[in-house]
Amino acid sequence: MSAFLEGLRFWHWFVLGFALGILELLIPGAAMVWLGAGALVIGVLVFAIPSMPWSLQLILFVVASFAAVFAWWNYKRRSPDVSDQPALNQRGAQYVGSIYSVTEPIERGRGKIRVGDGVWNARGPDAAVGARVRVTGVDGTDLLVEKAD
Repeated sequence: MSAFLEGLRFWHWFVLGFALGILELLIPGAAMVWLGAGALVIGVLVFAIPSMPWSLQLILFVVASFAAVFAWWNYKRRSPDVSDQPALNQRGAQYVGSIYSVTEPIERGRGKIRVGDGVWNARGPDAAVGARVRVTGVDGTDLLVEKAD
């Protein structure tokens, strides 16, 4: 093992960097690409300074990888992804603010309302069948409702 480490050359780092980049394509998660970037940086450094000891190469690889991950994390924290449809995969949240009819009476805080061609559990003040209610929120699979005026 130490013979291999002592024989590390720039192209080893390039191969590792590209392999980690390909691994990122196969297993997405935005982690391997930054380790690959660290490996490519070390490859360039070893190309420029061929006599760099393997122990320093490994230490710099760890530092470069952490720096790349930290830089990405910092960028994403300052510039989060913004969607024009934030409730796209939150079906219940899409109904907040809409008015629907009660299909099973809401008694003791629980009942059902018709939403499109389906029926949803509803929680809110007591209401008779046919009463109009407004969705104010979502709690799991229950729509939180209030009487609509």
